[in-house]
Amino acid sequence: MIVACPHCAGLNRFPASRLGQAPVCGKCRLSLFTGSPVDITIENFANLVQKSELPIVLDFWADWCGPCQSFAPTFAQAAREFEPGLRFGKINTETQQQLAAQFQIRSIPTLMLLHKGQVIAQLAGALPKQQFYQWLQQHRSAISQQMEQ
Repeated sequence: MIVACPHCAGLNRFPASRLGQAPVCGKCRLSLFTGSPVDITIENFANLVQKSELPIVLDFWADWCGPCQSFAPTFAQAAREFEPGLRFGKINTETQQQLAAQFQIRSIPTLMLLHKGQVIAQLAGALPKQQFYQWLQQHRSAISQQMEQ
């Protein structure tokens, strides 16, 4: 399995069975899993979203967006609870306009579940914690199928 480092975006290869064993990056030697969302930028997007074999949940947001701000703690808690099975990333649509345009973001917050750069599921709007977790659980089978390919 190839997993990108949330710190340096370096690509690391190791057996999927080692996901829960606190692996560290071979490049920067920091933990591959932090239990918190990663800031996704145009510079680290390719490695963290497209090349990494770990599914990623993206939150497209902006500082001025009230629903984005109120959803942020739920998203952060999900990162703590679902990592290392899923990576969680945040894309600020104001500073990362190229990524927002690439994904045709029309409203925020927008949530997307991707695997190897392919969108598996998408949802517009902030959700209460229970509904967000249900959405994640609903797509677990799709995630598993994508990881087997």
